[in-house]
Amino acid sequence: MSISIQLKANPVQTVRRAVCRARHPLISNGKLVTVLLFVLTLSGCRRRQLTTPTIQMDIEPQFWVRVLLLDDVGACTLKIASPFGMTDEQADPQRQTIEPHFEPIDAPISLQLTDGRMTIAGRTFTNDKIIIFPDDPYIFSVNGNDYRGKLQLIINPDGSSFDVINLVPPEPYLAGVVGAEMPDYWEPEALKAQAIAARTYCFYIKKRFGSHRAWDLRQTAAHQVYRGLSAESAQIWNAVNQTKGQVLTCRQTDGTEDIFPTYYSSTCGGHTENSRNVFGDSFGPLIGVPCPYCQDVAKPRFFFWPMIQFDKAEVTAKLLQRYPNLKQLGEITNISAAGRSNYEEFSRLTKIELLGSTGKSDSLRAEDFRLTTDPTGRQFKSTICQIVNWRDKWAFLSGRGWGHGVGMCQCGAQGMARQGETASQVLSHYYPGSKIISIY
Repeated sequence: MSISIQLKANPVQTVRRAVCRARHPLISNGKLVTVLLFVLTLSGCRRRQLTTPTIQMDIEPQFWVRVLLLDDVGACTLKIASPFGMTDEQADPQRQTIEPHFEPIDAPISLQLTDGRMTIAGRTFTNDKIIIFPDDPYIFSVNGNDYRGKLQLIINPDGSSFDVINLVPPEPYLAGVVGAEMPDYWEPEALKAQAIAARTYCFYIKKRFGSHRAWDLRQTAAHQVYRGLSAESAQIWNAVNQTKGQVLTCRQTDGTEDIFPTYYSSTCGGHTENSRNVFGDSFGPLIGVPCPYCQDVAKPRFFFWPMIQFDKAEVTAKLLQRYPNLKQLGEITNISAAGRSNYEEFSRLTKIELLGSTGKSDSLRAEDFRLTTDPTGRQFKSTICQIVNWRDKWAFLSGRGWGHGVGMCQCGAQGMARQGETASQVLSHYYPGSKIISIY
């Protein structure tokens, strides 16, 4: 079996890929054997995971981020390659020495509840809150995914399930977000803009909602995507470190300066949207601005997406399940645009009117309708579209953009960075009137 190798932008990755796909490649060409063995010795067939030390483990408690990894589960697996401690007390997450200490868990173990109690490494806990403290480098694995910081398990009141929460310092958290929200090969200034926006959004959500629950943010796109160590790279850490502690602020209605929800989405389609029309809140920097930058960056199938169809009965069922007050409509017989934001080349739906078989009508924000119809957002990519009554289906065509369109357009940020704009200039464009400050 012969191998033809073409060295393109990254010869190491090309050689590694060729060897990993071949079963018996190293037979006939001695020179190739030498080169390939050298490459594999350095890098292996799989991408090496970045294992730099976990920073900020001594940062003040108010800055720690509580990320909900698993919600209402009956079991999960845990692996820790370093010694670790556990406590069922309300421990300060800064504490570095917890007794007793346990030996590393070399293979994943199952965490399960028995009669409402958690047993880990031979120790049964009677408290409904358990904190696990790995030693340096402060890394653990849950269900095969690696995270930094510490782990909290909270048993739910009925004793039949528990929540899994990652307690992590802000910069390691950001490294797991920026690399999940943007490709690490994008322009450094775009990555820095993403880091500042993501850090601001994190602390805004933490401040507004964290005090009312045991966690601050989910690890999904419901807030912002967080993938722990798997999202990290040298480029991502550079963007995070070079913007350390930086957040955006704006003038609030009471005249003070404070952080605000720095929403962002993949591709705005040519103009960002006013937050009031999508989320119902109102902040000066979230008014919506022109974006001539994203079309040259986004993949064509994401910037212009094809017609999609959804069964009318399924749409009705999803809407009634999420919004019980709509049951007064009966079966939804018509859907139409009740509000639009009009731009030069297109318009974005902002409000949807629903007409029911009972003759009654009601309305929803268009973004709420979109994500109820398609919770993944991967088919029904945006509310820039036309609605068509198509027999037993609702059709949406002339689609454009991907995401809610509020705040920073990620593809637009990359487009601006390609043209030489700095992270500060990118953020000033998408969040006009905002200021960058450092909070630690």
